[in-house]
Amino acid sequence: MSEKVLMKGNDAIAEAAIRAGCGAYFGYPITPQNELIAYMAKHMLDKGRVFIQAESEVAAINMVYGASCAGARAMTSSSSPGISLKQEGISYGAGADVPMVIVNVVRGGPGLGNIAPSQSDYFQSTRGGGHGDYHCIVLAPKSVQECADLTYLAFDLADKYRMPVIVQADGMIGQMMEGLVLPPEKSPADLPKRDWTAGKMSVRAASSGTYKDARHITSIYLVPEKLESITKARFTRYETIKAAETRYEELDCNGADLTLVAYGTSARVCLGAKKLAEKEGIKLGLFRPITLWPFPYTALGKIAAQGKPILSVEMSLGQLVEDVKLSVFEAVSSGANSAALVNAKVHLLGHCGGMIPTEEEVFAEAKRILGK
Repeated sequence: MSEKVLMKGNDAIAEAAIRAGCGAYFGYPITPQNELIAYMAKHMLDKGRVFIQAESEVAAINMVYGASCAGARAMTSSSSPGISLKQEGISYGAGADVPMVIVNVVRGGPGLGNIAPSQSDYFQSTRGGGHGDYHCIVLAPKSVQECADLTYLAFDLADKYRMPVIVQADGMIGQMMEGLVLPPEKSPADLPKRDWTAGKMSVRAASSGTYKDARHITSIYLVPEKLESITKARFTRYETIKAAETRYEELDCNGADLTLVAYGTSARVCLGAKKLAEKEGIKLGLFRPITLWPFPYTALGKIAAQGKPILSVEMSLGQLVEDVKLSVFEAVSSGANSAALVNAKVHLLGHCGGMIPTEEEVFAEAKRILGK
């Protein structure tokens, strides 16, 4: 069995990225993810890999784009306002089918906000924060162990589906320290072959006088029919991702009096509220989406079909709750008992600005909803 180590969430993300074969990292300092960039500055250079502190977040994401097109597993990290600046580059990556890993350690917003933990970037990450029709896979860790595991997974998913993957940890998860078991280090032979990368541009073969095809990576298609065709094909791939990569955790939701839905730090708080409820004979379920996109609509819809209330607990003022409501709609669309679904009312307990809900607050709100 591998030995446990004690690490901060930001450091665990960085070490997992290195072990996953990240060959190039580009970033720009911003709190609360600065430990991550500092860790990469030291250890990427120790291993002879590429580390650049870019002149801006815009530069960093475009460096990731270029490095990935050249064949490297590439990554950047930032926090909320910095991720906003990267959105154009993320859209370009999605439009050119370029794998890249983006880490967002979320802080309070909008604007510069503050440096306290938040989950207010949910819409930005799950709805495609840049221009155009696209998605990113979004992975949300709730622990330092998952910071490592999901970052390691992110590189494989990015390569498998040729798309941007976001690891989204609120500031509390990035800053907390816990024990974890680190994943094994990949060797170059373990990494997938990239037969699509740039290079081998058109050259005349001396023997035959013919030209080899250039590997041209682009997101611009000026003919509308061509752009629509390529985008529709990408959305067909998204359907494959929904079927194969949707991840969630379900705890005692079957027969629960009320189901809590939360991710990241909010899910940890809900687990504490669940334990408080057990002492008073109240059964609370906990449903935690691990992939924020693709969201586990079908799984949560089945829980909604039991006809019991649902409480979305989030460090934002109503973003996750929109997908919770869509899950109820999914249950209706699937032909679930509509009479039961009338009682599956969706409630919201939200904080913003870096405020974190407490276990007692969540339990009190659950009791209020249940009339206890």
